[in-house]
Amino acid sequence: MDTPLSTIAVVGLGTMGAGIADVLARSGREVIGIDISEAAATRAVAALEASTARAVARERITEEERQDVLARFRTFSDLQAAADADLVIEVVPESYEAKQEVFRALDAVVRPEAIIATGTNALSVTRLAADSAHPERVLGLHFFTPVQAMKLVEIVSSVLTAPQAVAAVTDLVHDLGKEPVAVGDRPGFVADGLLFGYLNQAAAMYEAKYASREDIDAAMQLGCGLPMGPLALLDLIGIDTARTVLEAMYSESRDRLHAPAPILKQLSEAGLTGRKSGRGFYSYDAPGSATVVRDALTPLESAGTVPGREVRSVGVAGSGTMASGIAEVFAKAGYDVVLAARSQEKADTAKARIAKSLTRSVDKGRMTAEAREETLARITPAGALDAFAEVDLALEAVAEDLEIKRQLFATLDKVCKPGAVLATTTSSLPVVAVARATSRPQDVIGMHFFNPAPAMKLVEIVRTVLTADDVHATVREVTGKIKKHPVDCGDRAGFIVNALLFPYLNNAIKMVQEHYATLDDIDAAMKLGGGYPMGPFELLDVVGLDVSLAIEKVLHREFRDPGLAPAPLLEHLVAAGCLGRKTGRGFREYARR
Repeated sequence: MDTPLSTIAVVGLGTMGAGIADVLARSGREVIGIDISEAAATRAVAALEASTARAVARERITEEERQDVLARFRTFSDLQAAADADLVIEVVPESYEAKQEVFRALDAVVRPEAIIATGTNALSVTRLAADSAHPERVLGLHFFTPVQAMKLVEIVSSVLTAPQAVAAVTDLVHDLGKEPVAVGDRPGFVADGLLFGYLNQAAAMYEAKYASREDIDAAMQLGCGLPMGPLALLDLIGIDTARTVLEAMYSESRDRLHAPAPILKQLSEAGLTGRKSGRGFYSYDAPGSATVVRDALTPLESAGTVPGREVRSVGVAGSGTMASGIAEVFAKAGYDVVLAARSQEKADTAKARIAKSLTRSVDKGRMTAEAREETLARITPAGALDAFAEVDLALEAVAEDLEIKRQLFATLDKVCKPGAVLATTTSSLPVVAVARATSRPQDVIGMHFFNPAPAMKLVEIVRTVLTADDVHATVREVTGKIKKHPVDCGDRAGFIVNALLFPYLNNAIKMVQEHYATLDDIDAAMKLGGGYPMGPFELLDVVGLDVSLAIEKVLHREFRDPGLAPAPLLEHLVAAGCLGRKTGRGFREYARR
């Protein structure tokens, strides 16, 4: 099987198949496109013509090179056309029956030494190989869409796959300028195995009416730096496809996190499969379009009818990175800020940290020296909470410990004037428990900023069952004035972002724990295949393994789902004092500063 794979057949010319054919033809290979639908074949040719025309316009290739690429792509309606192929890649719909029919037909057509690859992202490669006349030549070749842009290709071996076949397609993937990741045969492989559990939880969160589709998507984009929100991504992937992938994952794992959310079944059986049908979680201006249009669920611009309270001055309690970052944000927005710590010295140190941050902004040309001085002048450091007597909004950003926060709120209750809004920046504790430490729980709300506060645009606004409407309106207005994006959510563990992010991180740890994939392969898969700014283990080490474990425990305690139990490997690392970058060792080791 030392073929150079110079002639490659692609069976199924939908979006994925057409993308694979495009990349292969541009790499200099002869590409045989096969689809029973003449319309699909015509669209694939048109797509290649359009993409190569754009490449010529951008001077990436010449017109002569473009014509060569187009000449290398031929389409047929009969599998017999694959007879001379060195490699056949099937990308037909995610159905064992459909794929097995293709595999049986190929056994009678292709040469014995030809490699047959399935493009499945959910079905068992082993099961498909076992039904083949030559199971040793069958493997999985999972590209990601859009194929031209996404760098990851998962190469999936079954227990029957010959090493020579794996080596040949690995060389091909490298030659295409992509990154191969070798994985074993289990539903979802690495990237989709992590991605679809997260997407499923987002669908369940929306179905439970915990947050709007717009807020769920905005939260994950702005809070995690993801290229697309989970519900918009489900619409892009296809809700029926997502359901199929999840069914396959659940049939093997029996993990409730993989059991498809009922809304996925309801939408797919109603034909509301996402962009391709023109409607899924969102509505689109036409089938196949990416343009979202207003529908009955789109929030009105003037949804808030209750006027908020006036806020001119803000108190921030705490002296750490988050407290100083929040104080900086409010001062830059023109608010007078009292920054209170446990001592005057700590408060002064926090203000000095803000001064350094503002100086960096001046050095980078993001603000003038005059604006820096004006911002600093608005911040008054104080060594006690008594300084909050006249503030209109008081926020705490102290240690993530419920008893500490309750004690602080009991003090705020005594020192703050009537009508002041009291906000906690907790990321995981129950806001109502903090509110009950005061005599005015109606004035208490959650404002969860993300770190670093000056840079991150998201604020999760967490109202309890006791929070007054005008307090909620006040905080939404203020969030807009400090140039942040507010998303509304109820008072339950993890809110939106952490409730979706940490189970995904926990599942990544389980993959390593089970020796399914390496840290590097998993991080590469999520960055290159999912467009994530950081891989899960990079992120865990930055967040801190102790912080991550605490949040996992809170989520598990709240939802009582066995799938949310912290991975034992995470608990062992924390017990060993390996907490991530801050200790020099977490999942990886770091040079001491």
